[in-house]
Amino acid sequence: MNADLHCHSVVSDGTLTPEELARRAKAQGVALWALTDHDEIGGQARAAAAAAACGLDYLTGVEISVSFLHQTVHIVGLGFDANDAPLAEGLERTRGGRSQRAREMSAGLARVGIHGAFEGALKYAGNPNLISRTHFARFLVETGVCKDTYEVFRKYLTEGKPGFVEHRWASLKEAVRWITQAGGMAVIAHPARYKFSANEELALFTEFKGHGGLGVEVVTGSHSAAESVNYTATALEFGLAASRGSDFHSPDESRTALGALPELPAQLTPVWQLLADRIQRAPTAALI
Repeated sequence: MNADLHCHSVVSDGTLTPEELARRAKAQGVALWALTDHDEIGGQARAAAAAAACGLDYLTGVEISVSFLHQTVHIVGLGFDANDAPLAEGLERTRGGRSQRAREMSAGLARVGIHGAFEGALKYAGNPNLISRTHFARFLVETGVCKDTYEVFRKYLTEGKPGFVEHRWASLKEAVRWITQAGGMAVIAHPARYKFSANEELALFTEFKGHGGLGVEVVTGSHSAAESVNYTATALEFGLAASRGSDFHSPDESRTALGALPELPAQLTPVWQLLADRIQRAPTAALI
């Protein structure tokens, strides 16, 4: 199945609306879609309605920021009840502090001669409560400081660089619990992106599984073919279902288009098989 279960809208740090994403996913041949905005489920009703209107099956989604061993790890939630109060409350707490962090990032950039970054980044934040490094990156590209967002992150927004400010997110246990208690499945997002040692990664997967996590992204926009092979083995080792998602943010910035990923390896169990009863099926008479 051409499932794309990881992408972002203007509700967090994407550049397209949920409706535009649904239409783009349909045009790209996606059959099952999930909108997974960062720490925010405010776009879920719009995404589900748009998916139904254009003939897409839909799973609710979110990407939760987690602090684990002094790194930020992302946990995707799929197939949960979007009206679950404890999940919404937990995400609201996680979003808290983003504005202060953004001001500290702006101050760090000002110290190296880049002024007005907070106000500049805010222009790109469809949801001011979710201002993030991505919005700063877009401002630095707009003003000609860097040629693209990848250069911005490399020079200014990663650990040890002038605009990096660490933030204390939810714990791994909290994120997995919020998702699972809302009836959903917790999935480790793009695991190859984290700079863990072998022992640290083992700790991540062991703790994640112990808290009730059930899935891992094997095929994703930031994984190489070799990394997908590596995490195929990890999924089998830990008995995890496999997910597939482009992590699409923008037509101008994302390396992988919606729905344009390789298929999952045949020996893995796709997450959508375990979430079949939570898929919101598109009406057969949907307008294409």
